[in-house]
Amino acid sequence: MTTDASQSNWQIARMANKKRQEIQESQLQGLKYFQKLKPLMERLKTLGTARDRAGNRQLFADQYLALLLLYFFNGTVTSLRGIQQTTGLKKVQELLGVDRTSLGSLSEAARVFDADAFREIVVELSNQALPLVQGQEAQALKDLTAVDGSVFHALPKMAWALYSKDGKAVKLHLQFDVLKCVPHDATITVGASSEPGELKAMLEAGRFYVMDRGYAGYELARNIVDAKSSFVLRVKDNICFTVNEERELTPEDRTAGVIRDVIIDRLGTSHHKCLFDSGTVRLVIVRRRKADGSTEELYLLTDRLDLSAELIALAYKYRWTIELFFRWLKCVLGCRHLLSTSQNGVQIQLYAALIASLLMALWTGRKPTKRTYEMLQFYLTGWASLEELELHLATLKKTER
Repeated sequence: MTTDASQSNWQIARMANKKRQEIQESQLQGLKYFQKLKPLMERLKTLGTARDRAGNRQLFADQYLALLLLYFFNGTVTSLRGIQQTTGLKKVQELLGVDRTSLGSLSEAARVFDADAFREIVVELSNQALPLVQGQEAQALKDLTAVDGSVFHALPKMAWALYSKDGKAVKLHLQFDVLKCVPHDATITVGASSEPGELKAMLEAGRFYVMDRGYAGYELARNIVDAKSSFVLRVKDNICFTVNEERELTPEDRTAGVIRDVIIDRLGTSHHKCLFDSGTVRLVIVRRRKADGSTEELYLLTDRLDLSAELIALAYKYRWTIELFFRWLKCVLGCRHLLSTSQNGVQIQLYAALIASLLMALWTGRKPTKRTYEMLQFYLTGWASLEELELHLATLKKTER
């Protein structure tokens, strides 16, 4: 039981905390950056309006995306209630074209607007991005796409987010363009979903997929080839195969840690169905040193017979970029905090996070970093001028030269 004095102190602290969290209009300067998004989001204007025969809808999909981007680019907005509060600010209303919006309307928007339309914007922005890595290696590894999945823990009441008996979660299945350093495509499913199965459904022509052991499967590798793409796939070290040709290693291969390079005659034992013709796939074995000083051998299966073993090893090494991007999403953009409890709403939020990352890459001409992200936040909250932001970006480009 609390005393009257302690109850009074608690109320005072609560009121003070609430006052601290109120978002002021002066904290949202620099929103003209969002004006550049209007042509991109125009297609979303009619999304989810089919059933609004009375014409009463006031919050549209393009405005909802703009508010989510404001959430990601402004550190003073940290919750759905914070987003709702910004809609009452004159500057936000003018520049984003929104009216004062209730929490109920924001919650409804997460269910009404089809998340697939936001996914289409992710793919389009990715196609606009330019490679950040140049040179002969980049040309040889053109369209290198790292593939992996990452889990985002959900609330227990999100019953649809099947994962395990110990909790709920959603899974982001991401294709990451390594040379552009941006996401290429993504789907969001329940946590208890098949990563290889999701990749199979997302395959497209002209990509060079690089995958870890979680995707190991000869049938998936065959599906990639049938889709007119290529692959580098890490497989288990007990792989069964017969040798067609033992390739001689170059000094560059050995420097890259390659200890063996073989063209395969038959993949698997005689009891397995032969999915590849003789001489159409190869196995590159790479020895690398782990962080604890020990070594391990990587067995890399690929259909790229034209590349040197050194480049195959490099392609797999680049796979780590997708792990760094997952860390960026969770630790910097703050996607661990889910704004919606509906499946469609979670999908929209994660697609909006990918769009925010792509916009940073397109605005700055380089991969997103924490320092640049902070500088953009400083600009959008009025702590930095447009000239200071441009000076920061120019300094980055000068350093890269």
